[in-house]
Amino acid sequence: MMESVSHSFAEESIEAKAKWFRTLSIEERMNILVEFTNLIFENNPEVVKKKHARPASDRIRVLSKE
Repeated sequence: MMESVSHSFAEESIEAKAKWFRTLSIEERMNILVEFTNLIFENNPEVVKKKHARPASDRIRVLSKE
């Protein structure tokens, strides 16, 4: 089977991401989770001290073309 690059928004759905994640081995899944955790700690080492961290969506601005 030949893999290809997709530019479809359907490939970015939560269902598509879950389907991709399920194709990974346990070791690959754990490696991804460790990488995300390391990324979080590198960018915000104080996160472990917070009990009620706010989601990052408060800082994201969505722009759309009218």
